[in-house]
Amino acid sequence: MNRDERDPRVVPVYALTRGRTRSVGRDLPWETLLTATADGIASLSKLRFEQARIVSFCRRPVSVAEVAAELGVPLGVARVLVSDLYAENFLVVHVPTFTRTGRPRTEILERLLTGLRTR
Repeated sequence: MNRDERDPRVVPVYALTRGRTRSVGRDLPWETLLTATADGIASLSKLRFEQARIVSFCRRPVSVAEVAAELGVPLGVARVLVSDLYAENFLVVHVPTFTRTGRPRTEILERLLTGLRTR
């Protein structure tokens, strides 16, 4: 990943999760939609940089994949960070319903694709 002036991160990406590759709490699918809670918004000034960016970004519903794209981190890192914020009641998760084949509904995937294209 190339760093630019918008990314003040000085630690490697894996340090954001303290080296964890799995979330402590709920393991969220990449298409899960997230929304910031009132507690999350109220705690913005107390959160670490990446946490605050995620909560602020989730003022409107966005997917875990969109969070990864916004932060410029691998999907696994975004999943761990989001799961941590969910465990602390800073985010609400909206797990999508799946079709009989176990895949996300088409409208969920279309919304995700649209969101990623606008990044």
